[in-house]
Amino acid sequence: MKLYGLQKMTLLDFPEHVACTVFLGGCDFRCPFCHNYELAEGKAPVVMEEEEFFRFMAKRHGLLDGVAITGGEPCIYRELPAFMARIKEEGFAVKLDTNGYHPELLRQILSEGLADYVAMDIKNSPEKYARTAGVAHVDLAKIRESIAMLTQEAPDYEFRTTLVAQFHEETDIHEMGKMIRGAKRYFLQSFIDREQVPFEGFSAPSAQELAQYLAVAREYVPAAQMRGS
Repeated sequence: MKLYGLQKMTLLDFPEHVACTVFLGGCDFRCPFCHNYELAEGKAPVVMEEEEFFRFMAKRHGLLDGVAITGGEPCIYRELPAFMARIKEEGFAVKLDTNGYHPELLRQILSEGLADYVAMDIKNSPEKYARTAGVAHVDLAKIRESIAMLTQEAPDYEFRTTLVAQFHEETDIHEMGKMIRGAKRYFLQSFIDREQVPFEGFSAPSAQELAQYLAVAREYVPAAQMRGS
């Protein structure tokens, strides 16, 4: 496994854990408002090989208790379960970030007990999913399969949506809520424009819209929260 980024310590990426964050390159989506677009395209340079990473982790016992794996999209790598298994063997908990488009690999990961926490993005309502993901077509059956799998089989999990004024409106929140109705956790997070975002012209919803979107989300997931507020 090649690492395209490593945040050596974080208190934010893995709930209730002191963790490091591993960034993997490549993604099958091209969300135009992505903060890690260079990673998604696979254009970012490799910063560390797997063996170097595990030498780093060997020195972090007692300092870290978890590893968050993100991207890009980690599940495009068939060797991901073996990488996660090795992290677990070293005594660290594992969190996985995913777009949910690889339910077959997610099933293997969950069945083998390799993920302690999974965070899955919900991009938009079914009608807008592909456009929001920046691709021509999305097989929503894969998304729905991953949603069902997490709610039924994951030790712990969350769903999350980045809200962009140009992509989301109230009806979309209703449709996403229906997709994950009864979920344990759902986080809405407002888009923040950064230099890494590949395209211009995107903005966050207004504070009033965000409050309304959260109220709608809570109709389907009562524990829904606005992340970052």
